[in-house]
Amino acid sequence: MAYQMHKISVLVVEDNLPMLEITKSLLLTFGVGHVITAQNGEIGYKRFCETNPDIVIADWMMRPVDGISLTEKIRTDNKSPNPYVPVILMTGFSEKRRVFQARDAGVTEFLVKPFTARDLYKRLVQVIERPRQFVKAEAFFGPDRRRRSSGPYEGPMRRDADFSNPLSREALMVQQDEAQKNLARIREQSGLKKGDKFEINMNPDDIDMV
Repeated sequence: MAYQMHKISVLVVEDNLPMLEITKSLLLTFGVGHVITAQNGEIGYKRFCETNPDIVIADWMMRPVDGISLTEKIRTDNKSPNPYVPVILMTGFSEKRRVFQARDAGVTEFLVKPFTARDLYKRLVQVIERPRQFVKAEAFFGPDRRRRSSGPYEGPMRRDADFSNPLSREALMVQQDEAQKNLARIREQSGLKKGDKFEINMNPDDIDMV
């Protein structure tokens, strides 16, 4: 199934600069039209309110505001422009109790680091193709914790008119080409092969971000 990726805007909130750059470049190679970035949850929430992105991808461990607190604010703050936005949480934690904690905070999907390009793409497709119903209870507001199949996908990000941030085909191709070159440079500098997982402890001093 083809998606109108070039019309999607994604906010990436990550305090590790190399990982932020990698995630942004991966999204652009997927054809995502607009990627907004922030290096902590506090700045991330400001960018979220300013840009109202279609998807949020956030790291868990950040200061002064981490990914869990950011998600809770997106879901419950009166100033939030879209409390229903899909949130993908990136983390090095994979224990079941951590997954439950993220789920209870209103996170839509969970992406464990280190991850491959395919892992990230699968999470994007998951939130696009299988949007979850939202539940509002006394102590919880967020996506339904149970996965349900709702039949063939007919929702946002499939139709041309769903988003108002289209790029020209030429501009999109240039953006994708630059992102692919950036990823190739990062892989070369960090000794990674195509398909390898991107590590969370990459040192900014080992990668030329210019």
